[in-house]
Amino acid sequence: MRRFSDRNALHTLSELNVTPLLDLAFVLLIIFMITTPLLENSMDLVVPTSSTAMVEVNPTQVQTVAIDRNDVLKLNEQVVTETDLEARLTALKQEQPGLAVVVRPHKDLPVQNFVRVMDLLHRAGITKVGVMTHPEDGSARGGAATRP
Repeated sequence: MRRFSDRNALHTLSELNVTPLLDLAFVLLIIFMITTPLLENSMDLVVPTSSTAMVEVNPTQVQTVAIDRNDVLKLNEQVVTETDLEARLTALKQEQPGLAVVVRPHKDLPVQNFVRVMDLLHRAGITKVGVMTHPEDGSARGGAATRP
């Protein structure tokens, strides 16, 4: 009688089949790619409120600070020094809590000089600040871009 060996049936696999592993990895990757943006955009943020957020600025409470190309400061068309400007704005802020300032920098003014004036406004306690700009076409109308 002939004997058939069952050793081949009990033989272990020497190679691991990675196809199901790759399928699982790709499915998980797709799931994470789809769900991650949804999680980030669905955050419930509680935004702070303010009673003065939508209040119009009174034009009589707006002061204009102009800076020319030679770094000469003017408060409402009067030439002032930096220390005098800070003192005057601090006093005006104490008199008028809703004081707003529009800064008119010269287009060739170095950015550092503009930042120095913005720091001065911050030290004076002024939070309503606008920057006057002109449109690219060169017309004389000015707009104000406000900072939060």
